[in-house]
Amino acid sequence: MVPAIILFALTYVLMLIFSKYRPYIALASGIIFIVSGMLPLADVLGSIDFNVIMMIAGTMGLVSLFTESKMPALLADLLMEKVPNVQWAAVALALFAGIISAFVDNVATVLMVAPIALEICKKLKVNPVPFIIAIAVSSNLQGAATLVGDTTAIMLGSELDMSFLDFFVFKGKPGMFFAVELGAVLSAIILLVIFRKEKAPIEKAQTRTKVTDYVPTALLLLLLGSLISVSFIPNKPDITNGLICCALLVVGLIYTFIRKKNLAAVVKPLKDIDFETIGILLGLFLMIGGLDASGVIDKAGELLAALGGNNLFLLYTIIVWASVVLSAFIDNIPYVATMIPIIGGMASTLGEEALIPLYFGLLSGATLGGNCTPIGASANITGIGILRKEGFEVKNKDFFKIGIPFTLAAIIPAYIYIWLVFGV
Repeated sequence: MVPAIILFALTYVLMLIFSKYRPYIALASGIIFIVSGMLPLADVLGSIDFNVIMMIAGTMGLVSLFTESKMPALLADLLMEKVPNVQWAAVALALFAGIISAFVDNVATVLMVAPIALEICKKLKVNPVPFIIAIAVSSNLQGAATLVGDTTAIMLGSELDMSFLDFFVFKGKPGMFFAVELGAVLSAIILLVIFRKEKAPIEKAQTRTKVTDYVPTALLLLLLGSLISVSFIPNKPDITNGLICCALLVVGLIYTFIRKKNLAAVVKPLKDIDFETIGILLGLFLMIGGLDASGVIDKAGELLAALGGNNLFLLYTIIVWASVVLSAFIDNIPYVATMIPIIGGMASTLGEEALIPLYFGLLSGATLGGNCTPIGASANITGIGILRKEGFEVKNKDFFKIGIPFTLAAIIPAYIYIWLVFGV
């Protein structure tokens, strides 16, 4: 376990220091995990979340067609007509992303909303970096609000046999949805403070942008509806969402070729897929797989359980805040998958009912922890990749300035709420 921990820690330090070379650092580390045997060859494919990668590739291609259709520019015009200044434009975009993300994967949400933000920033001639960061962290927050909002929520719902409505009312008490939304209100206030200097008024455009093609918008709406619909289907293949995204991209490419009769128009959306972001995620998946195979994640979960002893509040506190810290650096999916059975194993000593705040604390901490660092969540990596393709470099301090206060504003009220409702 020690070599795996050292390599993992070194990789993250290098990725934070040399942000321009993150894809190469992540992939190199993943290869070292494989070559060294810390990640057995038999576990390589199982470590890679092909669903996320296919979702990113398919949605990025669709978003390219969506952007070219001028629909994001029109949506930007409509939003700019409704808000008084740049500050409220930024917060409105973040809240809009959060609403979508409560029902759709966080990465897909960022890919859909980011083009609108970029268009607004171009029109207002402001830096889009804080806008995209706010969208990413807001989408991460809302992933725990509903059963279909994030993979971790689906995993927990399966363990507790929860229905979609159980996230709203669980055992006669207000559920996780309200814990998340309480954090969302306070985090929105934090965003207003962060963007407090952006008071420049927004001039209303004389004419709205004309959309040149409505089919890409229809395909994105179909994507949105499909992702929500299939989330209710039990025992579906793990790559279902990814297959939907890629299939709709193929439909979009075929339509574009028939409409324009130009091969270059088909190649452009494929070129717009951010392969650097996909490279970072591939490397991270391999690293996490190596840590899992080396027993590091299992050991970390057991240590957390041992530290709490039989004191329920202490155990709850440790699980929430350790989940926040660990999820800032490792993917929350394998972490939550490891911790769920560990928490379940405490039923004999604590009782089934006592485990509910531990499960909900795990979900909230692991979901929000990724907002602390630029590489703590797939949505963050995706947002930074979009900015990089637009020629903007995201420095660590740029992300920390928004991510850390946003996380604290969201997790503290959720931490208090869950304990008062389910722990006392």
